[in-house]
Amino acid sequence: MTKPGRVVVLGAGSSGEHFVGALRRLDPNVEIVVVERDLAGGECSYYACLPTKTLLRPTEALAAARLAPGAAGAVTGELDVERVLWWRDQVTDGRDDAWHAGWIADQDAELVRGEARVVRPGLVSVGEREIECSHLVIATGSSPAVPSVEGLEDVAYWTNRDAVWTEHIPKSLVVLGGGPVGVELAQFFHRMGARVTVVEHNDRILARLDPDAGALLAERFEQEGIAIRAGVRALRVEATSAGLRLHLSASRPIEAEQLLVATGRRTNLDGWGVEGLGLAITPRGIEVDDRMRAGDGVWAIGDAAGVALLTHVGKYQARVAAANIAGRDVVADYRAIPAAVFTDPQVATVGVMDGDGIVTARYEITGGRLSTYERPRRPGFVKLAADPGRRVLVGAVAVGPEAGEWLGQLTLAVRAEVPIDVLLDTIQPYPTFSEAIFNALRDLETKLEAAV
Repeated sequence: MTKPGRVVVLGAGSSGEHFVGALRRLDPNVEIVVVERDLAGGECSYYACLPTKTLLRPTEALAAARLAPGAAGAVTGELDVERVLWWRDQVTDGRDDAWHAGWIADQDAELVRGEARVVRPGLVSVGEREIECSHLVIATGSSPAVPSVEGLEDVAYWTNRDAVWTEHIPKSLVVLGGGPVGVELAQFFHRMGARVTVVEHNDRILARLDPDAGALLAERFEQEGIAIRAGVRALRVEATSAGLRLHLSASRPIEAEQLLVATGRRTNLDGWGVEGLGLAITPRGIEVDDRMRAGDGVWAIGDAAGVALLTHVGKYQARVAAANIAGRDVVADYRAIPAAVFTDPQVATVGVMDGDGIVTARYEITGGRLSTYERPRRPGFVKLAADPGRRVLVGAVAVGPEAGEWLGQLTLAVRAEVPIDVLLDTIQPYPTFSEAIFNALRDLETKLEAAV
């Protein structure tokens, strides 16, 4: 096995950190240098996953309690805004990255703080220091993408970074973008007392996910009082004495105190000098092969690789890259990429739901399992997709309480190509939401037989 020389990692976010741990487990002696220009721990730790999920939890818990007979009568107060924000500060260490820096040191890796720039292949500079390397791992992450809207630069708008670190709840909020970030924060601010409107240029929210999931969430939002303006574009925004006014393509203007821009992400590749490495760089990111190799001695992982802008995908890619740098031969497999939108209800997906010959089945979970969970019962569902020739699952969608948790067995089923017959023969615990998987499989089996 060929041992790698010094490895330099650009970025100490989730992907970069995970790579350090993975490579150190495989090679206790390789020299690892990590360069970070912001906070070790990255976007997920301070501006996305952790603070967002922490903020969502109190609102979700209170809503659940109000739907549980017995508990509902005991819930007489309102959310404590100050304590909700305090909890966010505790979980994120108040944006102090000492723990992450200490963890990198514990891996016998050096953390160098500053602006890194690739001078030439095999040489990176950080200030006056030059660092040679035999392997360069690009894990530079992504930033909020800001659309071109007239007047936007003259308005004090938020991105997710500003929204999760607000110290006050606006009276009214317009969310520009109905993707996962937009809908999660829309529901949070609504439940914290803001009047919220979501503006989405596609004809539905969660446009990249299963249409049934987006439709159910939209219905829930409207029941809660969150307004949705879909199929319209933001044309112009202007400041007003009370905040701002957003002009739309096919709807009356919206006035609000605050604007949140949640229209996607862009990879952080500018200013690093990576364009001088002869890599194939697209608007999505750096093109890599199935071993995460971008060029001779150059690797890209996480959002920089542009495969899927999900923290867990970046961590998976980190393990693949580390194994190959350590001399193993490991290939990335993306057949079963799980994702969860942490709204109430949660929307969880894995794999693909359409294609030539694909058979689908849907099972409602409004009945028994929800009867033990809440009253009045609210709708949810499990939707499965299968390849009738191979009789294996290729995708799944789950909408309901904690759907991101009970999606796990479906992720494994897709990845391992577990036969439908084995899944039908699996004992599911009762009464749990995962028992609905059996019922969905039973309906799927009927459709598969009809398709033969």
